[in-house]
Amino acid sequence: MHHFKRIGILGGSFNPIHLGHLILAEEAREKLRLDKVIFVPANLAPLKSPKSLAAPAARSRMVREALGGNPCFEISDIELKRKGPSYSIETVREFKSIFRHARLYFIVGSDFLKEFAAWKDIASLSKICKIVIAERPGYPLRRKPANMQAMKIRALDISSTDIRKRIGTGKSIRYLVPEKVRKYILKKKRYCVKMKNHSKGGGEWKHIA
Repeated sequence: MHHFKRIGILGGSFNPIHLGHLILAEEAREKLRLDKVIFVPANLAPLKSPKSLAAPAARSRMVREALGGNPCFEISDIELKRKGPSYSIETVREFKSIFRHARLYFIVGSDFLKEFAAWKDIASLSKICKIVIAERPGYPLRRKPANMQAMKIRALDISSTDIRKRIGTGKSIRYLVPEKVRKYILKKKRYCVKMKNHSKGGGEWKHIA
């Protein structure tokens, strides 16, 4: 039996998860008085290219590593198990069937506003849960859409795209991602680029610090 009254849902590719995601979740937990924040890695984000997307198992593992030790955070693999494109409306409906008496808060960054018109059943989504828009650096919230709640958060200009670029060019990602995630990426060579070593006639992995 679930006794949670207020639950936050934070979806995304988490490719990889970074400190910006964790700070967003923690500030949402405090400001919205949430009992729990559930991180939901997408299997395939409908509006994003899958070319640079790490395998579902790898992204799920990194989220688990990042959340370890925080009893208010947990991960759900429902979108990964569902396979195919990950639609938020389907995810929220599943959570509503599990947490029938809880108030659900669907948390997104302000950078997603430009994509809202293309989201599947956005009107239905806003009826099932409260959509909370957190303002991200570079994406000012000039106008709040109807039925959505704006939330000011501590601005951290960190993105998964930039982290992948740093890894690919051999730059450090220390202090941008949780240390356990950094070590996992190093160990498994996630997002690393195999650089041609002409002097040896072979190749070598370009590592990050």
